[in-house]
Amino acid sequence: MKVFGIDPGLAGTGIGIVHGQGLHVDGFAFGSIATAKNEEQSQRLEKIYTKLLGLLRKEMPDLMVVEDVFSLEKYPKSGILLGKVTGVILLAGCHINVPIKEVPVREAKQVLTGNGNASKAQLEKAVRHALKLDRPIRPFHASDALGLALIGLFRNRG
Repeated sequence: MKVFGIDPGLAGTGIGIVHGQGLHVDGFAFGSIATAKNEEQSQRLEKIYTKLLGLLRKEMPDLMVVEDVFSLEKYPKSGILLGKVTGVILLAGCHINVPIKEVPVREAKQVLTGNGNASKAQLEKAVRHALKLDRPIRPFHASDALGLALIGLFRNRG
């Protein structure tokens, strides 16, 4: 089974790919789709959509797991922006007809670290441990995406 994990972000959308069966990971890859602040928002969204769609068409995953949109009361506009990014991500997945699951960030942290309020560093360490990696996974968006992909793999043991 091949699972794509996606951590939405306008400046950097994390991508994590794992393949394996059940709790066994046979391989993985990760990266990020970066956009420049000086580009128009619409151009940045189009770049995320186009690059992700190309990756999805190339890899043809069995499942895509996306971090669910959240909003902080202190920064309501960031939730709206994340919603726009998530929209183009969901559209890309829809275009290749891949099943999509959305997982709230607290749930992902709870599953991977045992603490729903874990820091980015704690989450990265848990993902690194699950993949038996010695070196840090950077950027953190990619680590978060790998964590989501692992959750998808572990939950779909069929």
